[in-house]
Amino acid sequence: MAAKGASGLSLREVAREMGVVSSALYRYFPTRDDLLTALIVDAYNDVGASAERAAHRVPPSEPRRRFHAAASAIRKWAKTNPNEYALVYGSPVPGYEAPQFTIEPAARVALVLGSIITDAWRESRAEVSEENEASAMKGVLETRNLDAVMPGVPESVRALSLMVWAQIIGCISFELFGHYKGSVRNFNRFFVMVVDEAATLVLPPERV
Repeated sequence: MAAKGASGLSLREVAREMGVVSSALYRYFPTRDDLLTALIVDAYNDVGASAERAAHRVPPSEPRRRFHAAASAIRKWAKTNPNEYALVYGSPVPGYEAPQFTIEPAARVALVLGSIITDAWRESRAEVSEENEASAMKGVLETRNLDAVMPGVPESVRALSLMVWAQIIGCISFELFGHYKGSVRNFNRFFVMVVDEAATLVLPPERV
């Protein structure tokens, strides 16, 4: 996959590299898509576990530090596993459609950031006008799903959380795929700035 990309993955070539007959591999992965799915699920669970461990090491009373820790863990995992990162956050593999059961592992890492934001708002005394919220956000988000994963969080903050998730992944992707060359000299400091601005957008004012 590193040499030819996910779209060039071949069960026969994998079997050849392993020194086994292809029929032996087909017993475990009947098709190339089955192998891709296993790799995708493994990658999502791996990055999710990395973010969870990083967040758990910081007390809940320090949401900004927790937010930075989780985001940094995602970036570190991406730099350590660039091929796996590209598989799950890069271009879709032509002709491949992920099964429904990949949704849960895919959401795992985003839920880490979501839980940090939710915990911070739960402990906060900050208030948002519900009347203005309902008017501005009506029909924008999948409210039922977000009620389950970010209960009690203002709707506008939920929307900002989705924007922030895209911002963090986008920043990592730009660095990993070379789009910041000639623009950013110190990637570590730049990433801290990006995450800090993101945290300011989604954490309650009194906890920032």
